[in-house]
Amino acid sequence: MNSAASKPAFAPPMAPPRKLRMAFFVFLGVYPLVTLGLMLLLPLTPGWPVPARTAVLVPVIVVAMVWGIIPFIMTRLRRFL
Repeated sequence: MNSAASKPAFAPPMAPPRKLRMAFFVFLGVYPLVTLGLMLLLPLTPGWPVPARTAVLVPVIVVAMVWGIIPFIMTRLRRFL
């Protein structure tokens, strides 16, 4: 039997995630990452000004969000949104 015949010709569009729930899940993913990042970074950068520390930490956080946290939320936690 052809498996394509059993699938509908089109999938109904998924509803966009609710912004408040999405923000909550992003917070749950980002907060521990920022906390851990600061705990690791602060001892390695004594005396550095805050903007320099931020310049080191923010790219790590952004990469983790774009390729890790948000895709995880949108795929694995989609049913909770």
